[in-house]
Amino acid sequence: MKILFRNIHLYLSLASGLVIAIVCFTGGVLVFEKELDQAWHPERFFVTPPATAQRLPLAQLIEAVKATDPKAKVGGVKVYADPTRTVEISLAGGPGGPGGKPEGGREGKAEGGKAHAGQGGGEHGPKAGEKGGERGKGEKGKGGGEGGRGPTVYANPYTGAIIDRVNYRDTFFFTMMALHRGMVGGAIGKLIVGVSTLMFLFIIGTGIVLWWPASRKVIKQRLTVKWDASFKRLNHDLHIVLGFYSALFLFVFAFTGLAWSFEWFNNGIFAVTSSDPKGPEAPKSTLNLTGGKLTFDQAYTVARQQVPGALSYAVSLPKDSTEAVRVNTTSANAAYEGATDELYLDQYTGQPLGKLNFEDRNLGQRVRRTFKPVHTGAIFGTPSKIVAVVVCLLGVTFPVTGVIMWLNRLKKGKKKQQKQAAMAA
Repeated sequence: MKILFRNIHLYLSLASGLVIAIVCFTGGVLVFEKELDQAWHPERFFVTPPATAQRLPLAQLIEAVKATDPKAKVGGVKVYADPTRTVEISLAGGPGGPGGKPEGGREGKAEGGKAHAGQGGGEHGPKAGEKGGERGKGEKGKGGGEGGRGPTVYANPYTGAIIDRVNYRDTFFFTMMALHRGMVGGAIGKLIVGVSTLMFLFIIGTGIVLWWPASRKVIKQRLTVKWDASFKRLNHDLHIVLGFYSALFLFVFAFTGLAWSFEWFNNGIFAVTSSDPKGPEAPKSTLNLTGGKLTFDQAYTVARQQVPGALSYAVSLPKDSTEAVRVNTTSANAAYEGATDELYLDQYTGQPLGKLNFEDRNLGQRVRRTFKPVHTGAIFGTPSKIVAVVVCLLGVTFPVTGVIMWLNRLKKGKKKQQKQAAMAA
């Protein structure tokens, strides 16, 4: 039976090993995307607050953005409670608009109704006009940037200075993400990554079967790397021993990664949990064609009154005359970064229309939202991220050590055949 599992393990590894190595490497890079981005570009994310100055109105910051680009259409604004953080202003994408290339984003159309930054791995402003939804349908957005949104503008909240304008598509991390998800190859590339991920699950499963010791005497050998051994033995231990220690983590990362490759997998989450992917219908604004509409400043003020003490407030304007203004808030005691709450405001009067807390979402939506932090290792903060990076780097080595083991086995078999042939002669 082990011969069967060995063959399955071998041939699936040969078929998908290169893709798995690329996915593991790029995944390891993306784990600390936010931290690396902030370390490389601290001026983009942080300012020194003046001793006496107050924050400028959001309207003034928006005017500063339009002064640099009169055609800019602001779709969302994110304000942090941290006084050292810049304000992130998201420009709407679309034909003729900023970032006009149609292309995919990290979360497709939407993931869990995320209407603000910092949940796709980096912090690149609120996703303009994004509605709820858990399934991340499609790779193509309606505009440039990520998921159909345009560039994000970073502004100093005290001086109104425009610090930077970033289109996520033009960044190093977008390249890593595109490689990670196979987007560089379009639909075919995405399918190849998805199929390779499925193969990886079988590779891990058969690897555990092959690792399982036949007797207790072998357990210590299977759990310890003999660092002073020959190269052949060391390579064997690096593959077998480290493969065992990382198997569970790699399986979880691969399993959750299927949510970004296959729609049927997402459908299965909601089918298993007997949940509605759409969740409750968002409340509507009372149409008022004669009155004025809510400004970003007014929405931000109401949101702070309704949800005091939030770490951030991301305001997204409605796309039509009946939708509500959406304000996504991150509470200080959120289970993880993506566990956000959503406040709905009447776009004409500013009256609160309702609130959807993370814990009030249905089971399927909550489960689907955990896939991102679990997949990236962010579920338990920095410690789990470190584990994720180490495991991803190990995942890069396993195709290499596995191929070396296979070549050694072929070489050994060839020598055996030659010896047998010599004896027969």
